[in-house]
Amino acid sequence: MSGRLEAKLAALAELSPANLKDEWLRQFKSEPPRLTPELMRLAIGFRLQERQLGSVPAKVRRELRSSAQQRASVSMKAGTRLLRSWNGRSIEVIVTDSGFEHDGRSFRSLSQVAKEVTGTAWSGPRFFGLNEGA
Repeated sequence: MSGRLEAKLAALAELSPANLKDEWLRQFKSEPPRLTPELMRLAIGFRLQERQLGSVPAKVRRELRSSAQQRASVSMKAGTRLLRSWNGRSIEVIVTDSGFEHDGRSFRSLSQVAKEVTGTAWSGPRFFGLNEGA
């Protein structure tokens, strides 16, 4: 890494939230999303490194994405019951041959069930504690 890039990365630590937003606009050419200053620093730092050192090749990104999807997929037999407590409510999901059943309704994915329960987008396997780091 060049000294100039290292200096830019080090300078990010000193930027105020307002200055981080300005830097975000310069780097991404769009309004910044609602992120903590620390996440903004990381994203901007990644962009700076990517511009100077190059990005990950598309083939590698596809392989990483495929690998992550394979690790995230969980194989369960029909009839398996998944239980989760959410906001004082007991959530029960039954694995079926064609997907999942919850409250008498069929769903194609656990993520659809999690969204139905919480009202927001969730990783279904994560919501039900089926993958690492859940």
